[in-house]
Amino acid sequence: MTAIVNSGAQPVLVDIEADTFTLDPARLAAALTPATRAIIPVHLYGQPADLAPILTFARQHNLRVIEDCAQAHGARYQDRPVGVWGDLACFSFYPTKNLGAAGDGGMVVSTDAALAARVRSLREYGWQPGARYISQEHGLNSRLDELQAALLRVKLPHLDAWNTRRQALAARYDRLLAGSGIATPRTGPGRSHVYHLYVVRHARRHDLQEALKAAGIGTLIHYPAPIHLQPAYPHLAAAGALPVSEQIAQEIFSLPLYPEMTDAQVDEVAAAVRHAVASL
Repeated sequence: MTAIVNSGAQPVLVDIEADTFTLDPARLAAALTPATRAIIPVHLYGQPADLAPILTFARQHNLRVIEDCAQAHGARYQDRPVGVWGDLACFSFYPTKNLGAAGDGGMVVSTDAALAARVRSLREYGWQPGARYISQEHGLNSRLDELQAALLRVKLPHLDAWNTRRQALAARYDRLLAGSGIATPRTGPGRSHVYHLYVVRHARRHDLQEALKAAGIGTLIHYPAPIHLQPAYPHLAAAGALPVSEQIAQEIFSLPLYPEMTDAQVDEVAAAVRHAVASL
């Protein structure tokens, strides 16, 4: 959101699918205006958005597609990795991500040589190759630190194994929480979820979180309020304009999940969740 606003563009929000929490392609047409230039599907929590209809819509209306892959390193859509579908794709290397550095960092990728060259220029003061210290346009100082890059190169070969472990832990949660009254994550057709977060839903979220806290199990809410209900962005949409997002934001919370987590720990958390739900 901040990148869009800081570029001078006007964000237009689109509601999500209730089961996957990703952009609902069926709602794109209603959000289209003559000023629309791009669509930014967010691969939220590690699950790819439904890219095929999004890309079809974009081609029909001559729009760019910018994938937000910040939480989806290694996720796949129709057997191809996220980040290769759109005109551009943006990754975050914040330390908690599936592929994280020791500090802040990120990367933009593209199969379009001209777009890639433009991003390289913008990340370093608007300089062009062979013309260092001469800004051809207003740019930024946004280079990835060499130390972070070195750490990421060491960690990258382990990403697939870490994601596989996340998927195994998520599948274990799914089995153990089946029939418990908790709504567990749903993966859309043709998508592979890499579970940056394992996000569940329940109408009595606060009570469940308090019960789990008393049992020594931490949970978090990712994220507590949709963008248009935050103090900085009331002009983007009125309350009630994105009903699916608003409802889900009242019910979601994240259970512990990370590659080093043991099966026994998942069993303990799941048992505590089932007990908490049964006690409501």
